[in-house]
Amino acid sequence: TMLPMCEFVLDIHSGGKTLEFLPFAAYHELDDKSQQQACEAATLAFAAPYYLSLVEIDAAGMYDTQAESMGKVFVSTELGGGGTSSPYTAGAARRGVHNFLVHAGILDAKPIQPGTASIKLDMQQDNAYVFSQHNGLLEPCVSLGDRVQKGDIIARVYTTERTGNKPVEYLAESEGIILGRHFPSLIKIGDFMNIIARVVQQ
Repeated sequence: TMLPMCEFVLDIHSGGKTLEFLPFAAYHELDDKSQQQACEAATLAFAAPYYLSLVEIDAAGMYDTQAESMGKVFVSTELGGGGTSSPYTAGAARRGVHNFLVHAGILDAKPIQPGTASIKLDMQQDNAYVFSQHNGLLEPCVSLGDRVQKGDIIARVYTTERTGNKPVEYLAESEGIILGRHFPSLIKIGDFMNIIARVVQQ
């Protein structure tokens, strides 16, 4: 495969059809801190609107984990979602790939500076991920980028099995910014509902 031959790895995602994210670039916490610093520097060079140290739900067997175990400089992204693109997310991807290649020494050019500086987020808190505990129709009560406080209502789930039942309310368990959300209107038990990240630096 190509992985053993490379030094830098850029893994671009955009939420697929079922998730939607604020456009961000990310690196992981690693045991090798010099490798982590190199990954963070490449993440900053990508210059996405947001960046963070990403906590995975389950890192075992992931492409990310394999690349990092081989000592590669690895950057992951989520640039939108819902099976769509926009001028904003496409522009972030185009600029980011250009800047990543410049940072890696592959492209002999100047970095493209974004209009605003990247906002640093953190999701090290245990309750950053919110998962659905019910099947039903999802009513989002917050949008991507909204700031929430602990106890705020972030979503309601209505059962589709019978009428007249009150919806189940989901509350934010921490304060922060809504980084990601479930995209379809129907949701199932165990589905990802939201990510709440803490704003570290603007």
